[in-house]
Amino acid sequence: MSLDKLKIAFQYALPKHGISRLVGKLAAAEAGALTTALIKLFIKQYKIDMTEALHEDPAHYKTFNEFFTRPLKPGIRPLADASDIIAHPVDGAISQLGDVIDGQIIQAKGHDYSLQTLLGGKEEDVAPYLGGKFACIYLAPKDYHRIHMPIDGVLRKMIYVPGDLFSVNPLTAQNVPNLFARNERVVAIFDTAIGPLSMVLVGATIVASIETIWAGTVTPPAGKDVFSWEYPTEGMNAIKLKKGDEMGRFKLGSTVILAWGANQAEFLANQQPETVTRMGTPFATISQ
Repeated sequence: MSLDKLKIAFQYALPKHGISRLVGKLAAAEAGALTTALIKLFIKQYKIDMTEALHEDPAHYKTFNEFFTRPLKPGIRPLADASDIIAHPVDGAISQLGDVIDGQIIQAKGHDYSLQTLLGGKEEDVAPYLGGKFACIYLAPKDYHRIHMPIDGVLRKMIYVPGDLFSVNPLTAQNVPNLFARNERVVAIFDTAIGPLSMVLVGATIVASIETIWAGTVTPPAGKDVFSWEYPTEGMNAIKLKKGDEMGRFKLGSTVILAWGANQAEFLANQQPETVTRMGTPFATISQ
């Protein structure tokens, strides 16, 4: 058995939820010098550029989670604020992007999966995106892990979908069928100038939690049922976010998947699989 196949087999065997929740508790612990030493080791291992961080000194962070979700210095990620531009929501690298064909989207070469399943299983939730576009962006451990709005939007619905916690790195994406539609995830659906926009925050092995700015920690705790929440789109209680506003964060790395409807926006020509992304830079142009 090759090393890659052994790594995949090991993931199937691991108690992924238990390990992830344990790591989450450790990452939230205030362990003083031990926490600082762990952060320094992580910075060295993943070659993290701390000059971008608002607080460069590892000793500033009381927990590993505080470090991992560290804010950046103001202005370090200039926003493509032209009204016809959709911006990148995260730092990371594009895994796949393209058309939603017959309700399927590409995971990796030879692997497609159902967008309806990804979004929680309801036909009415997936209908606006049939024939539209999708993009999947992978956040590596070294990346900035706050998620921002790619366009102005008003939150309409949030869905929690229970699932597994496989790693979402490129090797796993190439070898585990339906990876993103089988992992635990949080779906946020926004009304925007290009119609409905879905942003799917996918969990992974040792992801301590997924948070949104309006609901706080959505997971953990994990569950066995799909839950959904509806939000008012008008009035004082509407949750309105501008392009570039933070909408959520991962405590340890994962993946964000975007979807929008047909003939609404086109990816820029230089956006391809493996393209490195930086939050706020141009991603797509809105169709006129």
